[in-house]
Amino acid sequence: MNMILKWILFALLIMFIAWVIPGITITGFLSALFVVVILSVVNLLIRPLVNLISLPLNVITLGIFSLIINALLFLLVAKFSPGFHIDGFWSGFFGALILSVFTPLIDKINLHRN
Repeated sequence: MNMILKWILFALLIMFIAWVIPGITITGFLSALFVVVILSVVNLLIRPLVNLISLPLNVITLGIFSLIINALLFLLVAKFSPGFHIDGFWSGFFGALILSVFTPLIDKINLHRN
């Protein structure tokens, strides 16, 4: 139940990002859920490899390069998600930035009752 709630919140966050950032469009809630699934797969399989390869550049830039990696991975997700479109790098950058800010808040949600 906890995971389903988090995926719904992430889908709502994706819809909010599409509403706030010009250049990002999404067709509906089901498309947003599909974006969340693809984003989860990308974060599980691709992000660790990209972070490892870019580690020296991240160290030199004190982690700022991670923002560019987030934007590029967000653009990659848009390529594989029907109903989700990002017009350019800057739209993806600011969308990924908003996603990065709200992700820890959603991840802290815990519905387990003791």
